[in-house]
Amino acid sequence: MTSVNLLGISGSLRAGSFSTAILRSLQDEVPSGVALRLHPLDNLPLYNQDLDADEPPAGVSDLRDAISLSDGLVIVTPEFNYGLPGVLKNALDWASRPHGKGALIGKPVVTMSASPAFTGGIRAQAQLHETLLATQSILIPRAQVVIAEVHNKLADGRLVDEASLGFARDAVRDLARAIRARESEQQLQPA
Repeated sequence: MTSVNLLGISGSLRAGSFSTAILRSLQDEVPSGVALRLHPLDNLPLYNQDLDADEPPAGVSDLRDAISLSDGLVIVTPEFNYGLPGVLKNALDWASRPHGKGALIGKPVVTMSASPAFTGGIRAQAQLHETLLATQSILIPRAQVVIAEVHNKLADGRLVDEASLGFARDAVRDLARAIRARESEQQLQPA
């Protein structure tokens, strides 16, 4: 079975981030033949086209390389003031450049949102989807993973609510399955 290398991106920088806790929980739950590595966003400057030259800032190069080397992305976002956190939008802006050659083009992605609110961050996830569509990422078609009242579903930095964890785990499996199917199709294409 082909090994699938996934990159996890949390939309929060906070040490006790709910989004990061979900990703860490999923690292222990990925199916056989799948690896999930987390990439922090705390060393990215604000997007500035003047800095986006042949040698962008180191944090930007690291992010772009990590995305390019991955087979797909698992992005978990909180919701700040009914929207997508600036740190995540900033990272996606950097990763989408240079125009027409960004690391996100054609990259399979599954998204999740989590919030202490009963809405579970759904508005942020909708904005995330709009941004990913603009970057030409491939959103895996499936039911959205929305974890409401997340603060009641964590213990010791891990997602312990079995229903939420199971749904998130299924999303990662769907992503891995889609990546493998895509690779099989590419291998069948005539040279």
